[in-house]
Amino acid sequence: MKLEGKVWLFGDNVDTDAIIPARYLVTTDPLELARHCLEDLDANFARQVRPGDLVVAGKNFGCGSSREHAPLALKGAGVGCIIAVSFARIFYRNAVNIGLPILECPAELPAQLSPGERLQVDLDQGRIIRLAGGSEVKASPLPPFMQEILKHGGLIEYVQARLQNDGLL
Repeated sequence: MKLEGKVWLFGDNVDTDAIIPARYLVTTDPLELARHCLEDLDANFARQVRPGDLVVAGKNFGCGSSREHAPLALKGAGVGCIIAVSFARIFYRNAVNIGLPILECPAELPAQLSPGERLQVDLDQGRIIRLAGGSEVKASPLPPFMQEILKHGGLIEYVQARLQNDGLL
């Protein structure tokens, strides 16, 4: 799966409360959550993010509570992929389960990027290409079974497809 988008740059330890503040947890509607996504870190994010844009961050992205609202808000906002040095484990699984692509990158990448620059991402190969200069960074691709989950749009869709293929639905 290949993606291309504009970079939204964030630092280390972006927690789930920063991704979607607790005051908005009265809904699980991704589009409603998207209206408030990352608003405490960047007041313009929710209004200016465009489908396919890429969130790039440092270490421990998605730390904090285990709420699924955080990846839902990012997906609802149209974020094409989250690229981070590392992810909190529960956020990592929640993102894959709802079909939000994620990619772990080398530690030096976020510091080399500028907000607004464009990247091309090959999720299957774990390649990140800076379109302005053509330089390429190798990231850690997701295991094949997780790539399949993403290609189906999430874990539920993946399981439904498998059950249909096996004649159980």
